[in-house]
Amino acid sequence: MIPSKKVAFHTFGCKLNFAETSSISKSFVENGYDLIDFRETADIYVINSCTVTDNAEKRCKEAIRRVKRQNPNALVALVGCYAQLRPEELQSFKNVDIVLGNKEKFKLVEHLAQHHDSCFASNDQILKDKSFSPAYSIDDRTRTFLKIQDGCDYYCTYCAIPFARGRSRSDTIENTLKQAREVVAQGQKEIILTGVNIGTFGKNHGESLLELLLEMEKIDGLERIRIGSIEPNLLTDQIISHIATSSKILPHFHIPLQSGSDEMLKLMKRKYLRDVFANRVLTIKRLMPLACVAADVIIGFPGESEEHFMDTYSIIDNLPVSYLHVFTYSDRPEAKASQMPQKVLAGDKKDRSERLHLLGEKKREIFYKENRNTSHSVLWEASRRKGKMNGLTENYIPVTTKFDINKVNTIESVDLLSLNADGVWEV
Repeated sequence: MIPSKKVAFHTFGCKLNFAETSSISKSFVENGYDLIDFRETADIYVINSCTVTDNAEKRCKEAIRRVKRQNPNALVALVGCYAQLRPEELQSFKNVDIVLGNKEKFKLVEHLAQHHDSCFASNDQILKDKSFSPAYSIDDRTRTFLKIQDGCDYYCTYCAIPFARGRSRSDTIENTLKQAREVVAQGQKEIILTGVNIGTFGKNHGESLLELLLEMEKIDGLERIRIGSIEPNLLTDQIISHIATSSKILPHFHIPLQSGSDEMLKLMKRKYLRDVFANRVLTIKRLMPLACVAADVIIGFPGESEEHFMDTYSIIDNLPVSYLHVFTYSDRPEAKASQMPQKVLAGDKKDRSERLHLLGEKKREIFYKENRNTSHSVLWEASRRKGKMNGLTENYIPVTTKFDINKVNTIESVDLLSLNADGVWEV
């Protein structure tokens, strides 16, 4: 196979996937390929897949069919979590030419050169893998997703990710700082720390997330550090207290709740009960009243009754949560919950999802009202749409203003005074 010159990438799933896609694409550019938009006609399409839900897998297949219609002669490579867990299924899918698991996807250029059409580690091999592949995203948005951790040791009963990515592991603080300095050298002013379970950062090296944060704050030119999703049992008082006094680490927290029912949390094999989550939220808001606190919630887990759901609804309703990510449970064949009885009816899932989405909208409105007539720092991004430019405050509130090329990648203090029709603050 003679390597083609035009390659396009598309990413599904988490921010970690986006960071890894960026690193894979850089290897193509370094080998002489032209990187083009996924909507254009390419010779090679690379899809970095997600398997967190059944719907995520369906969307991957839809993307494959779409690009094959776009260019029937194109070579399609599907890599990542879906490829790792179900390679045989994908190899039989006629529109896929190359299937690579999570370990091998970083060597995609080599596989193309050597005519390999598939390579993936078995679940046993993945679980024994102690290697860490660093990655970060670089685009024109002035913010970078920096991968600091991979894998997970928790094995929650609804989740297949440990089987796709293996056990928790990370690089050393020293090597992570090298990656961060590379990012800053390219002009990025904000780094978002990402991984599967970033609260476990450093455990295989006798280091910790807090120690990493302390060292990252010392990097010249790095002005904003944002923490990705972190488990409530790993978000310590020390981390919260330090963020409250930090000039660089932003007051934005993404904390998975999953369920407000202790009975459901135990069935999910979560490492905390509802009071731990509540305590984390209240501690944050006591120290940082305008901090943003997002929560993940799963509805429709096997055995979830209306009473269990109302436990979830009520804890969110009564806590100063800023917004929600609502996920509808779907069986993952590798996860234990797929074998559990008492599946929730589709109609009940739909109803509960709609109710939580409405509650999430209500919580966001309350959060925005709390921030009205307050001053915040905004990092302006380079994207331009209808003569406007966008940015995010330190506490993750979207802001828009008239496009000004001189503002791109600068941080400006603004007053939040009025919302436009899209629910975005105009300044």
